[in-house]
Amino acid sequence: MANAICQIPEIQALDAPRQRIRIPPEIDVPLTPRVRAIVDTPAFHRLAHVTQLGLVSQVYPAAHHRRFEHSLGVYRLALLFLRQLSGDHRFRALIEPKDAEALIAAALLHDVGHWPFCHLIEDLGLEGIPRHEVFARQLLHSGQINQVLEEQWGFGGDLVADILDGACVGPKDQVLRSILSGPIDVDKMDYLMRDSLHAGVPYGRNFDQARLIGSLCLNEAGNGLAVSGKGRTAAEMMVFARYVMFSEVYWHHTVRAATAMLQRAFFVLRSKLDLTRLFLMNELPFIEEMKRVAAAGPASELLAGLFGASRQLYKRMLECSFNEQPELYSRLARQDYAHLVAFGTEVAARLAAELNIEVLPEHVLIDAPPAKLEVQFAVDIHDAKRDEFRPLGDVSPVVRTLAEKQFDDYVKRVRVFVHPRVMEKIQRSSPPLSWEQIMRI
Repeated sequence: MANAICQIPEIQALDAPRQRIRIPPEIDVPLTPRVRAIVDTPAFHRLAHVTQLGLVSQVYPAAHHRRFEHSLGVYRLALLFLRQLSGDHRFRALIEPKDAEALIAAALLHDVGHWPFCHLIEDLGLEGIPRHEVFARQLLHSGQINQVLEEQWGFGGDLVADILDGACVGPKDQVLRSILSGPIDVDKMDYLMRDSLHAGVPYGRNFDQARLIGSLCLNEAGNGLAVSGKGRTAAEMMVFARYVMFSEVYWHHTVRAATAMLQRAFFVLRSKLDLTRLFLMNELPFIEEMKRVAAAGPASELLAGLFGASRQLYKRMLECSFNEQPELYSRLARQDYAHLVAFGTEVAARLAAELNIEVLPEHVLIDAPPAKLEVQFAVDIHDAKRDEFRPLGDVSPVVRTLAEKQFDDYVKRVRVFVHPRVMEKIQRSSPPLSWEQIMRI
């Protein structure tokens, strides 16, 4: 069976690709005819016009790489994962070549349901906003991608969608899903490196990909991935790389100011937008449609500050972690977005009274961690000498600390952003404003 998996055309092409496409950093991605057929579909090609990091480029100006590039990187890593795991006899007994081919297609298509600024809109938790995996199923169920899969791969889009949204729960499905979305998966392994590269920071590249891939095996239960003892340090460094990337890039305070502005604009406009049409757009038309619908309303100034002729981002008035101000943090973290809007409106009224100026509700934005927690640590380390599996957190002080001190509570801070004109008044106020009074701490 090992030979059967390794005989899959895409895995064979790793060593002798007849056709390839080059992506940073100097990586050759093998293209077989049936992979090219997927890449050439309109739904996949749209990803060439959707940036991977969206508003992060407001801080890191080179971070304009696209989901197209990332999807190719994830597909290539899936081939490397499968080649390594095919050496595990339990994996060979569980995963047939057709299952591996479905995973390869899923890795290539894992972002096909992403619309521009997808994650920050999903984080709002608004009714009527589908998860991108659900949106992907709609795209995969019919149309050109489904036709290519049926004619050239031997299965339909629903099988790929099942892997993407974790619809099935048997051991085989759990293993395939863990390769694509788990503590150590092909998606994280690519985006950490790629985002770090394009942002111009070293943090996401400081783990040994080759060592980690070369140490992959199945866990004791046979329903997910584990790492041999030789890959323990690489696994630790990948966990830590993710921690630092969230701290320094994804949740950088200026990135979050831009995020809070776009989230509030979308919240204001959501009932006026044709979401089915909007979510199929490329990024620039998406922005223009939001600006058109905003007209001269309350969302227009927010969008102009983000995408206008000159950048005008909101300023940080206050921020805290759980450790610094647990009462305020707990009041706002992982709350319904409408609650954050209502709280910000109250703060705006108090600022208006204290500063004796007009402060509109849209001039105060509360940015807080969403309900969904980010980091998973449930990966086992296999000690070959003792033939035993132990959780990474039990053998790694780094991971144990991150697991015990909730990652999200310390990296994802609660922040209050205000309009630049309001911030200027705050800085000039005499006597200085009492934050306890303004925030009712």
